[in-house]
Amino acid sequence: MRALLLVLLASVSACKPAPITLESGPRGFTDDSYDAVYEAWTRSEESFRWIDLVDILYVTATFESWEFRWAYVVRYAHDYSLEPSARDEMLQASLAQAQEEHSFFVSLAGFDYRESNLTGKTNAWRVLLIDPSGNQTVPSTMERIRRPTALEKVYFPSVSPYRHAFRLAFPAVDDDGRATIPPGADHVILRFTGARGRVDLRWDFESPASQDG
Repeated sequence: MRALLLVLLASVSACKPAPITLESGPRGFTDDSYDAVYEAWTRSEESFRWIDLVDILYVTATFESWEFRWAYVVRYAHDYSLEPSARDEMLQASLAQAQEEHSFFVSLAGFDYRESNLTGKTNAWRVLLIDPSGNQTVPSTMERIRRPTALEKVYFPSVSPYRHAFRLAFPAVDDDGRATIPPGADHVILRFTGARGRVDLRWDFESPASQDG
């Protein structure tokens, strides 16, 4: 029994996401860093209805944070043999966007394919970004990716013919001047909710103090 407990604890520890931070600043990534950074910023959850033994919704989302964008551009520049000047221009544009909005790459499949189209008329789900105080923000844009390219299929492995794919963006600051992820936030939740159920994806952040220590 003790051995089994140790195995279970080890497996839980192995599955624990790598520490992540919203702090900006230079990153020392190489093209080989992307897979680890992708895993650190990606979450998957599902809503399962036991009475019918069916998945109501299965969601995978990648938070395209400052850190993620840096790793993405480095990998992209390597794969497409960009000149350093072109790579730097792409990086600066992407990081500037990260200051303006919180973007997520989302793939999902649900009980009903049409209901799982977040931009469709029969969409069954409301999407919210929730800060540690419970403040809710709705997306400013929701873009459906109808035909994922090779780039999206390789860089976002959750893309599948059986799932919808989207890019969701939330304003970094809402119309009232509130930061949608406030400075020093220890986590943020991306929520998919509706009559059929609820799925919460949660990203926990390291505090600057813990990083210094």
